[in-house]
Amino acid sequence: MGVVKPKKFLGQHFLKDLDIARRIADTLDEYADVPVVEVGPGMGVLTQFLIEKKRDLTVIEIDRESVPYLQTHYPELDGHIIEGDFLQMNLTDIYPDKFCVIGNYPYNISSQIFFKVLDYKDRIPCCSGMIQREVAQRLAAGPGSKTYGILSILLQVWYDVEYLFTVEETVFDPPPKVKSAVVKMVRNNRTAMNCNEKLFKMVVKTSFNQRRKTLRNSMKPLLGKECEAFSDKIFDKRPEQLSIAEFEDLTNLTEKYL
Repeated sequence: MGVVKPKKFLGQHFLKDLDIARRIADTLDEYADVPVVEVGPGMGVLTQFLIEKKRDLTVIEIDRESVPYLQTHYPELDGHIIEGDFLQMNLTDIYPDKFCVIGNYPYNISSQIFFKVLDYKDRIPCCSGMIQREVAQRLAAGPGSKTYGILSILLQVWYDVEYLFTVEETVFDPPPKVKSAVVKMVRNNRTAMNCNEKLFKMVVKTSFNQRRKTLRNSMKPLLGKECEAFSDKIFDKRPEQLSIAEFEDLTNLTEKYL
């Protein structure tokens, strides 16, 4: 079977640089005994190095053209190629215990992929791969940064995020209009939150809906215009100034007035 053509509607940009593919595969080396799910293998530029490492590997590919290509060129994957949408799958059907996630992720759904990983946070000790640089910067950003936001906080509650390296546009076919970056997320030691987790997500999202305003203004949709809680000094701050622990405090304070 010939070469698979990248499809715009799937957000495909195929990596051509084998050295970068090898470096991405290396990000999971410390989890050598943990099975791996690769999202969107395409023509297998990353897959080949995971196979080389003798990993217990399953690949998930939504592109019908890529599946027969993988079957033909990587017979080692026999029985381990799943055609379908990663976002719609029950991943415990693939690996009932722990597994890692890796990929050159489609940029148009990368945030959704990471939120899917969060759903399996107690089974996924590590997730790594390549995404749009701006999204990578948001994932790894800390309090006080302009890129710190909803994605940063919700992921960093459960994962330590590391921005590994930047990737230029020229190493892809077709070249994307943006730079890319490789990130690595490692599950931290947290077992529970110090607040209502559902309300925490609501507080974070509400506060960042008006990120340039103080919390006293941005939290009005949740607490009303004249809430007594607004006398607390935390409401003098803007959302990007708060650490995760402070957002937990804000959630507990909010809960008292709901």
